[in-house]
Amino acid sequence: MQETQYLIVGASHAALSALQAIRMQDAEGSITVVTRDDALPYSPTVLPYVVSGRLAPERVALKDGAWFEQNKVGFIRGAAVTAVDAAAKRAKLSSGEEIAYAKLLLATGAAPLLPPISGLKDVRFHVLRTLDDAVGLHAALPQTKQAVVLGAGLVGMHAAENLAKAGAQVTVVEMQPRVLAGYFDAEASAIIEAAFAAKGIKLMLGAKVSRCDTAGKAVRVTTDGGATLDADLLLVAAGVAPVTDYLAGSGVDIDRGILVDDSMRSSVDGIWAAGDVAQAKGFYDGKKTLNGILPEAVEQGRIAGMAMAGDPAAKPYPGGVPLNTYTFFGQQAVSVGSQEVDKIGGEVVRKEADAKHYLKIVMQDNRLTGIFGINVPFDPGVMWELILRRIDLSSVREAFIADPQKTARGIMSRTWR
Repeated sequence: MQETQYLIVGASHAALSALQAIRMQDAEGSITVVTRDDALPYSPTVLPYVVSGRLAPERVALKDGAWFEQNKVGFIRGAAVTAVDAAAKRAKLSSGEEIAYAKLLLATGAAPLLPPISGLKDVRFHVLRTLDDAVGLHAALPQTKQAVVLGAGLVGMHAAENLAKAGAQVTVVEMQPRVLAGYFDAEASAIIEAAFAAKGIKLMLGAKVSRCDTAGKAVRVTTDGGATLDADLLLVAAGVAPVTDYLAGSGVDIDRGILVDDSMRSSVDGIWAAGDVAQAKGFYDGKKTLNGILPEAVEQGRIAGMAMAGDPAAKPYPGGVPLNTYTFFGQQAVSVGSQEVDKIGGEVVRKEADAKHYLKIVMQDNRLTGIFGINVPFDPGVMWELILRRIDLSSVREAFIADPQKTARGIMSRTWR
């Protein structure tokens, strides 16, 4: 049986961030990384570019084999963890092998949700979560004339754009009354919807698919309103859920994801979780929430790694703040923080929109709680830090409202050294 001091399950941003944090404190402790992907580590954010063909699959690796060797890390790919014996501190792999560990980080990410649609599992469909998914979808583009995308979140909208650019007639079916409802309000969503409509993409909003059938070589999609759509490609992009099935009987507390404290520690001693699989404190109300974005994965992984290695500089997790950037047809939309003013308090201090531009700023007690823009220049990372650091903007309030980018950069240059 293989033994390791630190076992990291998963190999994307949270896992790599934890690994680097461990090595900063512990240069010699044995580390083993296990991933179910039969590939070098990659970021899910590159998948739309693999689908479009702008990036070749072999060029998306975050780290190569030499990097793992230099950092004295064992890297096992193409092997899923199927069970965790927390009492014995052992993890079982899909190969049948077992690894004994002293400390375990679970960074297993999330997997696509399949909605309970009659007949869905009996027809051909695509999802987009892994590199293999992206390669498969790219290969299908030249043969696709009619495509249906279920879901108008980031994955679905990226895929719809790529399919349209490849020459397909695309219909997006979304249960919500607008696209990207988790990130933007109705006015902002309307700008994005107009851009898609201008490219010939049909958006069926407020519609639900009730059935899928095979119709010759096509897939027939029927909505609850009785509409039928025939497609030679069906993409299901109805959201994701944390991968936790391997924890059955482990004693690890799970709600929607693995429940963790402010050091990313789970309910079981010696086990931490970070990234899409972790359900951690929310920034605004302190309630445990999932926040599956890249910056949070990096931050949670770093905190977990520092805690695992006993780094005295470790600080508690401040709470999750949403951040998403989305590029569509050469335009850019950015969503930072919460726009749920009714829930978190605060007020909208600036809001304006025209056919191609949108800006909304939300503040509470002279502190930024959210900023949302389309084709408006501001640095989302800087805004994210303003929120997390609870920076008092009272002395520059009017300047910030008038020009958030310039004012935020000034604050950053003076105080973040």
